[in-house]
Amino acid sequence: MRRGRIDARTLAGGVDLQSTVESGQSYLWAREDGATYEDDRAHGGDAWYWTTTRPADRDEPAVVRVRQVDGALEWESHVDAEPHLRRLLRLDDDLDAIRHATPDDRLLREAFETYRGMRVVRDPPFGALISFICSAQMRVGRIHDMQISLRREFGEPVTFDGETYYAYPTPEALADATEAQLREVGLGYRAPYVQRSAEMVADGTADPAEARTLSYEDAREFLTRFVGVGEKVADCVLLFSLDFLEAVPLDTWIQTTIEEYYPDCDRDSYAETSRAIRAAFGDEYAGYVQTYVFHYLRNGGE
Repeated sequence: MRRGRIDARTLAGGVDLQSTVESGQSYLWAREDGATYEDDRAHGGDAWYWTTTRPADRDEPAVVRVRQVDGALEWESHVDAEPHLRRLLRLDDDLDAIRHATPDDRLLREAFETYRGMRVVRDPPFGALISFICSAQMRVGRIHDMQISLRREFGEPVTFDGETYYAYPTPEALADATEAQLREVGLGYRAPYVQRSAEMVADGTADPAEARTLSYEDAREFLTRFVGVGEKVADCVLLFSLDFLEAVPLDTWIQTTIEEYYPDCDRDSYAETSRAIRAAFGDEYAGYVQTYVFHYLRNGGE
């Protein structure tokens, strides 16, 4: 086992681990105590969280465990976890600069102040794709439970510190699953979407990571070729995996935000509304703004 610490004072804008991984932007992390998404209002806690990663120089997945305590991120892993944590949690983003680049209206100011240190995640593309395909018409806790069930049923077991964890399933594992098997773990009508999209990745028809090379709106269009992926799900994958920090997924919460706070941004189509709210949120980091507003309003702000 390897251990280490990342001093939060070295991170521009600090870090709020719990808000980052329990704010509806990632379903690929889990609390060791099994209470992920059970208390959405709390933030800044010291619970242990875990995920798995697949280092290029390792034959099997590695577990990464991390918690926030005494002004630092403490981690444990099979490998040197610091570069993985910096990538997955975007620890090198300058949150102060991002905040200064966004409009200074009251809603945004209160959201940023309430959840100071929350970062946008950078989840692996395939896991992000599948988890957001599962997100349709579901509350965040249920989406997370689906991903845990997929890990346990189709993921590779990994032993760490005497415990068994499960890596996120590979495209091949989910492509080989039957629709009935996927329904059995709670995916419901999303089961064929997951199976077919996994098959597209496994057989080389398309790879969500390819969207990184495209312009933003072309990347969104590219992702909609996957089964079960509309514009909103595509925006989620672009923002929370593929580094398109301008993406603003127009979910129910953001649509309500537009109606109440930015009515001039409500246009006739998803694409036009998206362009308008991105401009209102400051374009370059509009996705960061969306994440803060979503988490703030969903947890009782305003």
